[in-house]
Amino acid sequence: MEQIGLLRDGQIYDLQTAEALNIQGDIIKADDSSEALEILRHSTAHLMAQAIKELYPEAKFFVGPVVKEGFYYDFKVDSKISDEDLPKIEKKMKELADRKLSITRHETTKEEFFEKFKNDELKQAVLKNIKDDTLTIYKQGDFEDLCRGPHLPNTRMIRSFKLTRVAGAYLGGDEKNEMITRIYGISFFDKKALNDYITMLEEAKKRDHRKLGTELELFTFSDEVGAGLPLWLPNGARLRSKLEHLLYKAHRIRGYEPVRGPEILKSEMWKISGHYANYKENMYFTTIDEQEYGIKPMNCVGHISIYKNDLVSYKDLPLKFFEYGVVHRHEMSGAMHGLFRVREFTQDDAHIFCTQNQVKEVIFEVLEFVDSLLKLFDFKYEIEVSTKPEKAIGDDIFWEKTTKAIMDALDEKSISYGIDEGGGAFYGPKIDIKILDAIGRKWQCGTVQIDMNLPSRFKAEFINDKGEKEQPVMIHRAILGSFERFIGILTEHCAGEFPFAIAPTQVIFVPIAEPHVAYAKELAKELLENDIDSKIYDMNESLNKRIRMAEKQRVPMIVVLGDEEVANKMVALRDRRKREQSNLSKDEFIESLKNILKGSKI
Repeated sequence: MEQIGLLRDGQIYDLQTAEALNIQGDIIKADDSSEALEILRHSTAHLMAQAIKELYPEAKFFVGPVVKEGFYYDFKVDSKISDEDLPKIEKKMKELADRKLSITRHETTKEEFFEKFKNDELKQAVLKNIKDDTLTIYKQGDFEDLCRGPHLPNTRMIRSFKLTRVAGAYLGGDEKNEMITRIYGISFFDKKALNDYITMLEEAKKRDHRKLGTELELFTFSDEVGAGLPLWLPNGARLRSKLEHLLYKAHRIRGYEPVRGPEILKSEMWKISGHYANYKENMYFTTIDEQEYGIKPMNCVGHISIYKNDLVSYKDLPLKFFEYGVVHRHEMSGAMHGLFRVREFTQDDAHIFCTQNQVKEVIFEVLEFVDSLLKLFDFKYEIEVSTKPEKAIGDDIFWEKTTKAIMDALDEKSISYGIDEGGGAFYGPKIDIKILDAIGRKWQCGTVQIDMNLPSRFKAEFINDKGEKEQPVMIHRAILGSFERFIGILTEHCAGEFPFAIAPTQVIFVPIAEPHVAYAKELAKELLENDIDSKIYDMNESLNKRIRMAEKQRVPMIVVLGDEEVANKMVALRDRRKREQSNLSKDEFIESLKNILKGSKI
């Protein structure tokens, strides 16, 4: 395979940059490694921009970075571009790739670049964020753009790509700026890898939780209510309630105490916590009696106030509080996406106060909890340790000590993990739980964060075994992350075929004729007494159509009732999860469902 770059100290360099800066490092070849794909996708983004420029000569470009799902470019043109235009742009990209254009790196001064693009407001906006006096430009054919790289040496290497969608984006991510066009795309060196990715995208469309949420009547959104504020319909509310009850019992068994904090707190509390200085742009504020209050974006400040309400002994630790806390965070309009990104959501939030010596055991216990929950829903998962971000509180010694404590705990149990450099919370390092769904996508959900900053800021204390005051360690912990996001992920993971324990409707009864409805109602009542939800499809439609309607609701069980079932107190059961049909007595049927629920424990 052809060499396309070098890797040194985690930094990727293309061949031209490595030569110009005399860089030595590990060879990056044209394979599907993450480093190689970053180079390829960066160059594919430029190829797309070049194609757009040829098709729309008036085009002006902002930025075109590589992102987790491939790459994108932000730009503006005079005409409206939609998904229907993507094949035309792809065709032009293939023509340009076939020209085998050299991709070359050039240095220029900020002043020269400013003068060259003085009539391009998007380039001027890019320059505002650059402090370096010497800039780099990459050229291919007639196209050039300001860029640090890395890039391939020639467009001939760009063969397997797909433009995936068109979106709108605020210039620079600022809602106050104009909306410009963004096109996303993906590329691979291997044609099969691209085809596999396209197949995954097609499957993802079928599983889209927004589509299924509408079809299964789980949730909705309303412009009149407000963007990013989900409305839970009866089906969705039942599903959510079952998940909440399942988790509630699992928390109590593990020694957690339920608490409840207010949703709005004085701004002074957020100033003490550091949120006001480090997170204010994501919060909502109001004024009451001439005093500023902040609507909580997190539950930690309320929980630490509850902790301080009583004198705590070392014998009480670890002390575990949990809450299904409703929080509000500002999301830009363009970033919101169904239940995945909303402005109001509920966290399965917990805060564990412990001694420094208890940190490892607490981490092990939380990871066991995570493992039990995710196995119940048939999720595989990965673990990452997220380190100090650019915007953070606490000195380097604190960050090094707490990050090492996390890694030591994981190493002790031989738990494999990756590193997310700069991905920590502003107040401490964390363990992130990345779950893998049925079609191979990775999702950030749970988190475990070690925090010694907030206990210090709020002067939280306990009495140690010497009778002296000591500061506890505070561990922030969420397993689902939020109910909204997790339900969205779970919906797509199981394509709406929810596990029996949390399915909104677990059984649909289909009585063949009117004389059989009374027996259906009798069964439905008995199931409800056992916390099992059911519906009766006795509408004026044919039997086959009602069965098809029931199947479209993706319920675990369908029960058909006729003369024989009524006379003998039987059920004709269709188990859609096991793909089995059976005839059971009423008692056998109800007992079997109760056993399924008993087996669905965390």
